[in-house]
Amino acid sequence: MPAMARGFLNRCPHCGEGHVFGRFLKVRPACEACGLEMEGHRADDLPPYLVIFLVGHIVGYLVLEIEMGYDVPLWISLTVWPLLTLVLALGLLQPVKGAVIGLQYTFGMHGFGKAPPARGGTGTGERRGGEAGRRAGDAPGLGSV
Repeated sequence: MPAMARGFLNRCPHCGEGHVFGRFLKVRPACEACGLEMEGHRADDLPPYLVIFLVGHIVGYLVLEIEMGYDVPLWISLTVWPLLTLVLALGLLQPVKGAVIGLQYTFGMHGFGKAPPARGGTGTGERRGGEAGRRAGDAPGLGSV
């Protein structure tokens, strides 16, 4: 899904040029390049859950491998693992939130029902949601406006 990849890279899910975030986790009201309104997103709870899941698996695996394979002093373990956990969690939180916003855009969820007009075009935007939105009919959040 290109919109998720764009969101992961802090780019607008529609045009890929503007930025999603104004500050660390503060989403811009609209894309500065294409005008896509992003205020309606609902990426509040899912990104931290995904980050906890990913970081827990990465750090948990490393802790088990290192602690079982080597005799590591306690002070090193108590320093390295919390720092690694903190750095990974803070480093992944913004990209994962951007990817979730891109996912919501792809499926036309939570205020992403209409795309901004194409550059140089005069249309009012198209229904978002792609094939999934057409299959879902008028199901809430899946392409209905």
